Amino acid sequence: MTRWFPDGMPQPMADNASIPWWQAAAEHRLLVQRCSDCSHPRLPAAPTCPSCRSDAAEWHEVSGRGELYTYTIVHRAIAAGQQLPFVIAVIALDGADGVRMISNLVETPLEDLRIGMRVEVAWEDMGPDLAIPRFRAVVGG
Repeated sequence: MTRWFPDGMPQPMADNASIPWWQAAAEHRLLVQRCSDCSHPRLPAAPTCPSCRSDAAEWHEVSGRGELYTYTIVHRAIAAGQQLPFVIAVIALDGADGVRMISNLVETPLEDLRIGMRVEVAWEDMGPDLAIPRFRAVVGG
């Protein structure tokens, strides 16, 4: 079980719209929700489409690869035992029609960070039923 953040970190909250996303994440699968009527993608999941207001939705698995859209380096801990500094990143996901995901960039030296760098999902298992998608630089990418 790979861990980058301490147990004291706040746990994510699931709701009815996001439960399928969290279930897939526990299996190390990254999903994006799409409107069944207009195909508008959305992440995080929502009960209605922000584009056409339909409540019809489907889930599509994406590769977990993408590029670093932007980031910030955090120098103050939010949980006891947290390693500093750490990176909060916005990832533009491949195959997700412009969807960007906020996560953490791990296993990547700060001096190597650059906008547009290729990244891939790295799952952090928080327990048997909870995995959090983090990202790391693609070696040679």
